[in-house]
Amino acid sequence: MLYLIRIPVALIAFIGVSIVGAFFFLFRPFNPDNTRLAARSFSWLGTKILGIKINIQGTEFCKGMPPSVVVANHQDNLDLVICGAVIPERTVSVGKRSLLLLPGFGLIYWLAGNVLIDRSNQKNSTSTLNVTTEALTKGNRSIWMFAEGTRNNGDNILPFKKGAFRMAIEAGVPIVPICIQSYSGKLSFNKLNSGTVNIEVLEPIPTTGMTLDDSSQLLDECWQKMKGTLDRLDQAN
Repeated sequence: MLYLIRIPVALIAFIGVSIVGAFFFLFRPFNPDNTRLAARSFSWLGTKILGIKINIQGTEFCKGMPPSVVVANHQDNLDLVICGAVIPERTVSVGKRSLLLLPGFGLIYWLAGNVLIDRSNQKNSTSTLNVTTEALTKGNRSIWMFAEGTRNNGDNILPFKKGAFRMAIEAGVPIVPICIQSYSGKLSFNKLNSGTVNIEVLEPIPTTGMTLDDSSQLLDECWQKMKGTLDRLDQAN
């Protein structure tokens, strides 16, 4: 019964935050910190409504963080609520252009300065790399990436795509891994306290001196560190 109340209320809150946020961002369009403000709003309200508790470790690695490529594991649509609690300052994401079609959210996502790409056109991969590299170097922003490229539906972690790592090497910025405990399908929304999700920010992985030939090595190092952390977080649950 509680589930049937929570979900519609959460959807209404989501639309409300999108509308209010979009109006606010009209007065500061494409500000590099808009994404964090929007994400924290979605997260704070969403976790209160859905009864989710979030514990975050390693926040010291986000304080004063230089432009970086932030890599996180991707589980389901609730990632906006869960991951929103840990997005660092001046961090934007890379998303599908089709997100613009979502009522309310599309406008706030665009005004927040996120990078929109057309995944159906493989010819855009080079231009996407150029845009994100410019955001990292000239825009003094960090880029949030789900390196798996698709949702893992709570199955710990999938193999990574190379894009995030090529991007970090090209811009000469570190990789900041963020591990979100497997929660998809494990939260009980019919209970007052739906459950706890543990998040751990890992020490940045430098890319100084690396070339694009090192992208596979960087990818593997990041994946192994995140896999080990996620195994530990999931086993402790």
